[in-house]
Amino acid sequence: MTARGRGGIVASMTPDQVVALLWEARATAILRTDDQRVAASAMDAAVRGGFRVVEVTLTTPGALELIRELASRPGLVVGAGTVLEIAQARAAVLAGARFLVSPVVDPAVIAEARALGVASLPGVHTPTEALTAHRAGAPLVKLFPAPAGGPAWVRSCLGPMPFLRIVPTNGVDATNAAAWLEAGAWAVGCVAALFDPGELRERRFERVEARARALLASVAAVPRPATPPVSAGGVR
Repeated sequence: MTARGRGGIVASMTPDQVVALLWEARATAILRTDDQRVAASAMDAAVRGGFRVVEVTLTTPGALELIRELASRPGLVVGAGTVLEIAQARAAVLAGARFLVSPVVDPAVIAEARALGVASLPGVHTPTEALTAHRAGAPLVKLFPAPAGGPAWVRSCLGPMPFLRIVPTNGVDATNAAAWLEAGAWAVGCVAALFDPGELRERRFERVEARARALLASVAAVPRPATPPVSAGGVR
C-alpha cells in the first residue's frame, strides 16, 4: 500500500501500518557508527539475526545510501534516525525510510512526517514532552534518554495517558527488554546492546548476529495480544 506525500514522494506504508508493525515486531535495530562499510555489515548481521524493522541514524556516513539499499529488500521496514531538519526528513523518505526518528520534539519535523505520509517518533524524556509530541501528531514517541525509573517510568506514564505509544531506546538490553514491554512499552529500540562499539571496531559481526537473536528471543517471550490494544481514544 502506498501513500503519496508532499512533493510527490511516495511512502509504501501508511503511518498506521508502521505503528501496527512495530507492535508486532516488538523491537527495532538502531545503528549509529562512523564507518560506512562497518554500518552495512553490522546491519546485515542484525537482519540475519532476525530483525525486520531497522533504523539508520543520519549521522552514519552514507546513511541515505544504506537506507535505500535496505529499503529495497523484501520484508524489511527501514527508518531514519536523528532527523532534525525538514530537508533531512524529505531526503530520508525519498531514500525509502518509512518512519522518522528524532532525539527531540520538533513540531515542524512531526508535521513534515505527516505531510510525507510516514510515521514519526520524536524523542521525549518527560510526560509533558510525550503529551506535547502526541498532540503535535506523532503516533509514537521515543523515550530518550532513559529515565531513572526505567520500565517503572513507562508504567507510571501510561496510567493517566494510556493512549501514548512509548518506544524506549536508551538502556535497552537482553536483560531488561522484556521488562520494558511488560510495563507497557509499544516496542523497544536496540542500540549499543545490539551494536557494541568494541565489536564493531573489531568487525565481530557474528557477535551482532548472536546479540540480535538473544534480544529478539527476550521480547518474544513476553505474552501479549497479536494485535495492538484499543483505548477509548482509538488504537492506543
